[in-house]
Amino acid sequence: MPIRVNLDRVLLDRRMSLTELADRVGVTIANLSILKTGKARAVRFSTLAALCRELDCQPGDILVYEAGPDDPPDDEPE
Repeated sequence: MPIRVNLDRVLLDRRMSLTELADRVGVTIANLSILKTGKARAVRFSTLAALCRELDCQPGDILVYEAGPDDPPDDEPE
């Protein structure tokens, strides 16, 4: 998957635990863990907004796109 989740790094930078973030955002620890490990297939904008609010960050601090071998070049139609 070309989207990488940097939630671990952001939590470490903020000195915040996953449990504390879950309590602040109102999302279960299990769901945040799925997101943190990169196993999530989707994330609601409302959840992403709540994460950014509580972590004082931008969505790009949490989610990063990395092109991989399965991605078509920019000049080829999809």
